[in-house]
Amino acid sequence: MTRKKEKLQELPEVSVSDDGEVRHLHLGTPWIQGSMRVDQPFEIELEYVQRMMAWLLFADPALVSKGHAMQLGLGAGAITKFCHKKLRVCTTTIELNPQVLAVCRQWFKLPPDGPKLRVVVADAAQEIKNPMWLGTVDALAVDLYDHEAAAPVLDSPDFYADCRALLTDTGSMTVNLFGRASSFDRSLSSMAQAFGEDALWAFKPTREGNTVVLAQRTPTRPKRTELAARAEAIQTRWGLPTSKWMRVFKPVAA
Repeated sequence: MTRKKEKLQELPEVSVSDDGEVRHLHLGTPWIQGSMRVDQPFEIELEYVQRMMAWLLFADPALVSKGHAMQLGLGAGAITKFCHKKLRVCTTTIELNPQVLAVCRQWFKLPPDGPKLRVVVADAAQEIKNPMWLGTVDALAVDLYDHEAAAPVLDSPDFYADCRALLTDTGSMTVNLFGRASSFDRSLSSMAQAFGEDALWAFKPTREGNTVVLAQRTPTRPKRTELAARAEAIQTRWGLPTSKWMRVFKPVAA
């Protein structure tokens, strides 16, 4: 048996549950790996996933639709769908489990691949080293958890250095960190080694315990008033609840 076949057989079973208004994705456990409001399939339902769009605070609104967004780990496809349908940005997603892709297409309204949308079934750790992606990504979303949701699957300084190499000069990476404080501190240290501490921003944890960290390819430090104005414009244009972000989002090296 080849290593590739072994790996595919080790991947968890993908399942779907509904609670009436919201549909959830699971990977072999009761843990929710992604959600979609059934009557609003292209909006972002989960709070932490909304926060993964914080890169918009550092992007030129006039250039967003001309950029390239990449997601590592498809989940229920919320970020991919929002970037493609709402932001109208060229979107690439890398997902290891082909069953996740099939379920997202069947149950979570993920559109088929096209000129501005592609899902690559591959190991993200290897695929992001592909020279074709280097320096092309304006917004990178990293949400790589196994079915136990204990700690990120990829979380080393070398991995985050590879992520940084994907970004354009004005690009940003957002990462979902979930779990114990010790795991969070280790992840933050790995990101700081790759990006520099001055490049890092972080939200306070959500009620569910998800902490979203943002890393800029080129560190900037806009004034709070400027960030607040950008947040208001984003909320008005794209409907994300960005106005309340200003109370819970700040530089790590404040």
